[in-house]
Amino acid sequence: MEPRTFLTLARVLIVTGKGGVGKTTVSAALANLAAKNGLRALIVQLATPQARLSPPDGWAPEAWQLGRLFGSTEPVAYEPSVLVSHPTGGTVSARAIRPDEALVEYLHLHGMRRLSRRLVASGAVDVVATAIPGMPDMLVLGKVKQMERIAAAGIPDTPSLIVLDAPAAGHVVSFLQSPRGLLDAAAGGPVRAQAEEVVEMLEDPQRCRVMLVTTLEETPVSETIETARLVEERAGVQLGAVLVNGRFPTLDLPERLDPEGVGELSLSAGVRPLEAEVASLSRAGLLRAARQASQTAQLARLAETLPLPRLELPFCFSSELGPRELDELTGALSSGVDSLALDVS
Repeated sequence: MEPRTFLTLARVLIVTGKGGVGKTTVSAALANLAAKNGLRALIVQLATPQARLSPPDGWAPEAWQLGRLFGSTEPVAYEPSVLVSHPTGGTVSARAIRPDEALVEYLHLHGMRRLSRRLVASGAVDVVATAIPGMPDMLVLGKVKQMERIAAAGIPDTPSLIVLDAPAAGHVVSFLQSPRGLLDAAAGGPVRAQAEEVVEMLEDPQRCRVMLVTTLEETPVSETIETARLVEERAGVQLGAVLVNGRFPTLDLPERLDPEGVGELSLSAGVRPLEAEVASLSRAGLLRAARQASQTAQLARLAETLPLPRLELPFCFSSELGPRELDELTGALSSGVDSLALDVS
């Protein structure tokens, strides 16, 4: 499948996974691949009122992570900022949505500027935005729905693909269920109308799909399998491909990795390592063999239990991820998509 076709199956890709599996990095790779194929991608992150710290830091560390992947020195803020432009004409932009800011914008768009100014002046905007259970999630999804409508209209210089860096797997189901909860709570009015429109977006696979991210470890794989079931059964959102992050390259390891075997192998290659070096090589070889076998077993379990298309991203042997590592991941993602057979229905 061509990457552009894969990335336009839906206008909103909701990326989630167990905390620590790299969903933000995968979101960046998806958006970067879209831009390399001529699309205008927008990455949307969720922010909270506590995301900001007191000067001089100004922002919490996670606000910088996405920008650093593209070589930016600025944190992602509410107003969209362009992170990269490609010769194809594609771009990657990013913004962080907070419920209180989304509420103020919603009031402005619906002719209630005086009310929004009073809320801001009194400092009550955050209280109002979070007073009703599910309302913060509803405000964020409502903003995503608004951007998705703009994308559908094909307005020049607006995003053609929205990648939502969603809450971790443990919270994403309640996040996606929040509009339905408000449908039950609100008999009418703008809240119910907004909830209905968001539910329509979530249930339409041409508008929205969920992409699950996992690493090949027992707990993340188990949580991915469970989240997939809950997303379909409770949230009613169609699942896309599963993105397997951090896959180690498969090495052709020797049969014997004990110190004696490693020593004999070294001598046959014309190398005479010290005893301490042989012991270190043996421990490293045994650890790599165990990790390789574990990843293979978890991949088999994932394939057997969760019959969804899979894309694999390599483990980056780097202490920090930046543009070079992002390009490596984007290239691997592109190659995986090229060989992917995906049901487009």
